[in-house]
Amino acid sequence: MSIGIPFDNTYARELPGFYARCQPAAVPAPRLLFLNRELAVELGLDAAALDSPEGAAIFAGNAVPEGAEPLAQAYAGHQFGGFSPQLGDGRALLLGEVIDRHGRRRDIALKGSGRTPFSRGGDGKAAIGPMLREVLIGEAMFALGIPTTRALAAAATGEVVYREDSLPGAVLTRVASSHLRVGTFEFFSARGDIERLRTLADYTIARHDAELAGMPDRYLGLLRQVAQRQASLIAQWMSVGFIHGVMNTDNMSLSGETIDYGPCAFLEAYDPQTVFSSIDTRGRYAFGNQPLIARWNLARFAETLLPLIAEDESEPAVARAVAQATEVIDDFPALYQAAFLKRQRDKLGLQQSSPDDDDHDLALADDWLTLLSGQEIDFTLGWRRLADAAEGNEAPLRGLFADTAGLDAWLQRWRARCEREDQDAAAGGSRRAVRMRRVNPWLIPRNHLVEEALAAASGSDDLTLFNAMLKAIADPYRETPEHARYAEPAPQALTSCYKTFCGT
Repeated sequence: MSIGIPFDNTYARELPGFYARCQPAAVPAPRLLFLNRELAVELGLDAAALDSPEGAAIFAGNAVPEGAEPLAQAYAGHQFGGFSPQLGDGRALLLGEVIDRHGRRRDIALKGSGRTPFSRGGDGKAAIGPMLREVLIGEAMFALGIPTTRALAAAATGEVVYREDSLPGAVLTRVASSHLRVGTFEFFSARGDIERLRTLADYTIARHDAELAGMPDRYLGLLRQVAQRQASLIAQWMSVGFIHGVMNTDNMSLSGETIDYGPCAFLEAYDPQTVFSSIDTRGRYAFGNQPLIARWNLARFAETLLPLIAEDESEPAVARAVAQATEVIDDFPALYQAAFLKRQRDKLGLQQSSPDDDDHDLALADDWLTLLSGQEIDFTLGWRRLADAAEGNEAPLRGLFADTAGLDAWLQRWRARCEREDQDAAAGGSRRAVRMRRVNPWLIPRNHLVEEALAAASGSDDLTLFNAMLKAIADPYRETPEHARYAEPAPQALTSCYKTFCGT
């Protein structure tokens, strides 16, 4: 059976010299572990045909579908602040692009498909656990309404990969609006290749910001657009307690999607200094640092664009370009704060505001977070139980606090702010609670349950827990008895020593 995928590969066609052509490595026993049938249909693919041995062969890398042009993309990156001039896809291959049913161009790529010219001594393979983690966290982010890459499939390979231990191998098939990164621009900037930088920037604009095409200030406009997307994305991360874990510049997507789910995790007890990643020994990518790191990464992106923003190479033109780019970077905190404040207002159940309310509402949100931090309240449940309080049921919220004195004072301020919007306080509270439950999830992928599901899948070839969790996280805003265990925090002793790993 031949499986048709209607590829239209602009990256391969329009960007020669930006990649290395490479074939995925053959594996002994391809077997589907996961197929995202909904996403397959969205991409215009035949889900039934993909759910087959032939589909498994494609998703494991044993069969390259007609029209695919496998390639490893070149990019550089700042990793934990230090610059590496050549990274690139060391274990990933872009198969090609499709136009989905909504007219959007989407990349389809393999991850864990073997060595490439950019592998830097690695084996290019991946293990079942990290690949299924990417499935779970990506689908959770999608269900939470946060821009993200998504897994189309995961396939076991029937071979062993060696990390700290020997582990069963797997390949992930990832779908993204693109795999263009800050690091893609850094690769050519580091080599002083201005013409390829211009080609790359024009390609990025055509792909993500077509309204800028042909405009004289399009490169500055691109910087502004990427900054806006990142401000929105990071505000969404911060509003659900997501910690990316490794915000290197090669992991910042210019499309504004969350990409590269390695040592990622979700907060439980609220603490801005939380770090789960085993490799982030100095806390560079701690939860509370994520807005600062996004700005730092954008500054690196701006540096690559300076030769394009400048009208010519004269000193005045370069100085003007530096000033214009610096203004965008300096504006990022305000962009982020506006996006964050909007999210916090939604989570607090506030609909009406004026510029005069900004400082007051931001202080209200900050003081709420301080309350959560001071008593190590579970971030997700704290927000969710505030929705119960909105309709008059304060008991679940109070039950989270050992000392309610600070909570009482804060609730008084919050209710006074809410009453300014409600003519009928009782009806207003009920409507507010409904709105709050739409933006404050009841459950997230609890870290201990993620590990439990991945351990069963990797160690016992048992996908029962994985599939059950996948079902639960697909509906994170609705409280149902069957999914109650997924809403429970881990024991404090477990959370305090929890570590995540890259899986490379």
